Amino acid sequence: MELGGAFTIFLALCLSCLLVLFTWKRINKRGKLPPGPTPIPFLGNLLQVSPNATFQSLMKLQKKYGPMFTVYLGPRPVVVLCGHELVKEALVDRADEFSGRGEMATLERNFRGYAQGGEGREEPHSQILAGVALSNGERWKILRRLSLTILRDFGMGKRNIEERIQEEAGYLLEEFRKTKGAPIDPTFFLSRTVSNVISSVIFGSRFDYEDKVFLNLLRMINESFVELSTPWAQLYDMYSGIMQYFPGRHNRVYYMMEEIKDFVASRVKINEASLDPQHPRDFIDCFLIKIHQDKNNPHTEYNLKNLVLTAVNLFFGGTETVSSTLRYGFLLLMKYPEVEGKRICLGESLARMELFLYFTSILQNFSLRPLVPPADIDTTHRFSGFGNIPPIYKLCLVAR
Repeated sequence: MELGGAFTIFLALCLSCLLVLFTWKRINKRGKLPPGPTPIPFLGNLLQVSPNATFQSLMKLQKKYGPMFTVYLGPRPVVVLCGHELVKEALVDRADEFSGRGEMATLERNFRGYAQGGEGREEPHSQILAGVALSNGERWKILRRLSLTILRDFGMGKRNIEERIQEEAGYLLEEFRKTKGAPIDPTFFLSRTVSNVISSVIFGSRFDYEDKVFLNLLRMINESFVELSTPWAQLYDMYSGIMQYFPGRHNRVYYMMEEIKDFVASRVKINEASLDPQHPRDFIDCFLIKIHQDKNNPHTEYNLKNLVLTAVNLFFGGTETVSSTLRYGFLLLMKYPEVEGKRICLGESLARMELFLYFTSILQNFSLRPLVPPADIDTTHRFSGFGNIPPIYKLCLVAR
């Protein structure tokens, strides 16, 4: 017993020394980083930054440490920038220096493992990421340049995409009329409409609103976006080295994203079989043409793996970000109904924005009616992490 007790004490002392050394090294490194709260070994600043209220926690720290400060999310240091001027200086004025993507363990399993090379060879343990959203360096620049070129060729930022949005908004209005003023959850009404705009560019056609495959894709996109914003996902990003070996909610995102990838890959195969280089039909066709043009370049970034994952990035981002913003917009218009009645000249550029086109189409034809008094409407987000997730609510759309 005495020997066992002595060993326990020795082990505790060794552990304490390691913790002290870890803390000292962290504090020593902070000389090169902006000020911030002192991290605790292993936990970092979890006591100051709550995974349940990340945004609010950071705003509270801003008051103490200023608009630029450092927090440790677990063992990882993160520099936080607050305010329009500081963010503009970093992301616009010094865009090249700040263009790199940070780590996001919850998604990296779906997008890692692709080496340089014309065939997009897979490396099981590679940390190189593919697709336009999560890649870095030269790969990101090449994929971004090609993606923007193709999107512009198909009308993004031009008047013909406005016509496509207006056409899709017409289908949405018809769906709203079918409700006859009954209470509805607007989530999938909006996501079907928004997704069809980006789908027509990526896949060359829109989906029917009752298409079961389409509805399942929207469900997975919505649930993935919610899961990515939960405290559980944020903990996984901090401690993925440990949590990846255990079951839990963090694995749900991986499996749903794999299903979305499989769908996009199947559409790529369909396009390959009927490709006409002289008449590209959509984003996939244009990328396939670039792959064939560059097939003799051993270092090309134009390969099927980058095509599939870039299409997934655009499909996911083009669906959920706009539809979530619209849901928040509906909520705010019901809480502050006096805003809806204001009329102001917004200028042509804003008037042609996707969000504005949807809002005007809906508000010209329907009044938004909440199920509770405006003062009782709760606009608090469900989760605040990867995104601010709007609360679940119902409303009535009454024809004008």
